[in-house]
Amino acid sequence: MTLLIQQAYITDPSSPFHESRQDILIESGIIKDIQSRIDVKAGQVIAGEGLNVSPGWVDVFAQFADPGYEYKETLETGAAAAAAGGYTDVLVIPNTKPVIDNKIQAEYITQKSKSLPVNVYPIGAVSKGTEGKDLAEMYDMRASGAIAFSDGLHPIQSAGLLMKALQYVKAFDGVIIQIPDDKSVGANGLMHEGIISTQLGLPGKPMMAEELLVARDIKLARYTDSKLHFTGVTSPRSLEYIRRAKEAGLAVTCSVTPYHLFFTDADLQEYDTNLKVYPPLRTAHEVGKLKNAILDGTIDCIATHHMPHEYDSKVLEFEYAKYGMTGLETAYAVLKTAMPDVPERKWVELLSTNPRKIFGLEPVSLQKGARACITVYEPAGKTTVEEKGFLSRSKNSAFIGKTLNGKVRGVINGEKISVSR
Repeated sequence: MTLLIQQAYITDPSSPFHESRQDILIESGIIKDIQSRIDVKAGQVIAGEGLNVSPGWVDVFAQFADPGYEYKETLETGAAAAAAGGYTDVLVIPNTKPVIDNKIQAEYITQKSKSLPVNVYPIGAVSKGTEGKDLAEMYDMRASGAIAFSDGLHPIQSAGLLMKALQYVKAFDGVIIQIPDDKSVGANGLMHEGIISTQLGLPGKPMMAEELLVARDIKLARYTDSKLHFTGVTSPRSLEYIRRAKEAGLAVTCSVTPYHLFFTDADLQEYDTNLKVYPPLRTAHEVGKLKNAILDGTIDCIATHHMPHEYDSKVLEFEYAKYGMTGLETAYAVLKTAMPDVPERKWVELLSTNPRKIFGLEPVSLQKGARACITVYEPAGKTTVEEKGFLSRSKNSAFIGKTLNGKVRGVINGEKISVSR
């Protein structure tokens, strides 16, 4: 199969063709040639005004719900959603049934991934059953393809257990991922604790719950000299702690979700259950601080926190609705709309370069002879989010009905091509 991408603007600091418009010829999943003009008869041609390409994007925290909750999502529908959103690689959390806490479950993900249009990597559980009591078989899971370790939606509450886990993964240069949340603080909170929660009559969860765990876990990372990644960071004080940890030379990194850069707690005035997310949406002040942290480099990468839910889990009273929204298919357009002045090279750094470094994925570069791992998109395009357009099995998105900046055309992952015309 021969594929020709015509007149695409390349954003890839590692490529000699960075920030230039080129034709790219791909044969059997390998980049055969890159020139200003290539005159060949290709089996498939990708073209379009304002076309951009970059190394394939990586999502570091998504729920594909398979096995056990296939009515929400399957590996196949999740992978299709990821490809449509521009992702060639996705790290999936272990909160399945059964939990990904042993090598058999890790191998289930890695083996099924071989037939999918994107690379799906399991995040192995830190504790058995993600119960926060006993360490899981992390070494075996690592050998079976687990790319990182986390209890996913159940952040580790025990300092002693997390310390052991950080010491354990250090032997193979592993990374622990935490949603920073001390569950004993504001345990019944349904949204950010503040003026809006009071007005709406909903119990709030204070930012202190996040800040306490960030401060504690940084101390544990310092003690163990191991790698720790915080995802879903929302507090300015948490960002300050992380900034200081980096300045001290600790291997601490963090990610933020697109929807935390777009929505605020004020958007919950209509009790939209699609905006019931974990961690909760914060105020406009905190959102501004998150955006500043994107620009100054404190935030290392973007995590979609793709959480698909079937109709019955979202269309009910706010108190009983499940947390989370789908995110893979809208991530880039949400980022472009929330922060339209950020240059493309910064988004490529956050979506591809940094997550590959943090989680030890093979570097990707757009140059002759390299394997094709490419995201195709149009920064100047528009995305109108419609329920019927979702490839994810679930449609729980607060962006339905909105027109956003930027448009993703799809991905090329070796010989697997998932690009819209």
